[in-house]
Amino acid sequence: MALTLQMINLDCADVAGQASFWSKALGVPVDDNDGNAFMRTIGYADPALPRMMFLAVPEGKTGKNRMHLDLVADDRAAEVARLAALGATTVREHDEWGIRWTVLQDPEGNEFCVAEAAGH
Repeated sequence: MALTLQMINLDCADVAGQASFWSKALGVPVDDNDGNAFMRTIGYADPALPRMMFLAVPEGKTGKNRMHLDLVADDRAAEVARLAALGATTVREHDEWGIRWTVLQDPEGNEFCVAEAAGH
């Protein structure tokens, strides 16, 4: 039996805010969750899109993520600037092993990376 990744879940304080940020970041629509204050999803209506669920939890983030998203862009600098305009913050830049990438945090402090596409 093979596994299929169905969805990435993210605990957060502001489900609407996080759904909005990641929807804009990934170009994936926010789903109609009937105004549910405890949960929002993006991309669920189309199985070809990345799916994320944002779940309201009372506790805040206390340390480094144990897992994070790695994203790739043709123009990393432009994409990092666009994400910053959406509310992300840059943590650090890396240039190792022939790859350049930027570590960012979303509006609630969850780390993710944006790397340059191969050949750029």
